[in-house]
Amino acid sequence: MTRLIVLLALLGVTACETIEGAGRDLEMTGEAITEESQEAQAGL
Repeated sequence: MTRLIVLLALLGVTACETIEGAGRDLEMTGEAITEESQEAQAGL
């Protein structure tokens, strides 16, 4: 039973790190899109 609890805890931590990494990737993508759109509008 203890092994199961430890395994679930480790999976939870891993999932949090994965979600956090995905959030950072999405944020960086959004920032890049914003910058490109601002440059395109400034060029008009």
